[in-house]
Amino acid sequence: MRKLLLATSVMTALACAGTQPVSAQTANDAPVGKAAGTFMVRGRVIGVIPQNSSSSISGAINGGSVGTSSFATPEVDLSYFFTDNIAAEVIAATSKHELYANNTPLGSSYHVGSTWVLPPTLLVQYHFMPHERFSPYIGVGVNASFFYATQAANNAVTSLAMKSNWGVAAQVGFDYNFSGHWFANVDFKQIWVNTQASVNGGAIVAKTALNPSVVGVGIGYRF
Repeated sequence: MRKLLLATSVMTALACAGTQPVSAQTANDAPVGKAAGTFMVRGRVIGVIPQNSSSSISGAINGGSVGTSSFATPEVDLSYFFTDNIAAEVIAATSKHELYANNTPLGSSYHVGSTWVLPPTLLVQYHFMPHERFSPYIGVGVNASFFYATQAANNAVTSLAMKSNWGVAAQVGFDYNFSGHWFANVDFKQIWVNTQASVNGGAIVAKTALNPSVVGVGIGYRF
């Protein structure tokens, strides 16, 4: 009888020990959603795709249009939730772009040079269904595009300068709270910003509505 009681006690203890980690793991994996007074940090890989919606070239060369290459780069953003639904997000990234003069007397696509752009953007967002695993959002805000490390191609182009400018931005995306405080993220931003390039000390001036589309995927953590 004592052996039976001892065996029963051991089996019960083992069963309890075996179930506790599962319960703890289940609790840790439970989605936390979005909540007022919390921060979310995301890391994304983004594709920056300039649209060059309208452009012009004037001066020593008249006519033609501006071409700009796309670029893939990491992006980091920080969001703060004022309410469960309303948040502010600031993003930080930098990308490099090759610049071309298209359909000019120099040729169909003439390499002008390259530039890096730092485009800090502040957005105010509305998050739908903040307590669900799947939570889409929209946002609107302001962008500042700063150009640096600009280099001329050193062909017929011996100097190149880019003008920084302000613009507006719109955003749509979603978070998926797949485990605990962890979120998968898909994001799309459209930025409307104009810039001007001065070539060979101003002998040629190129203006373009750069208007980049920014597509990103990544992961986030809510504190």
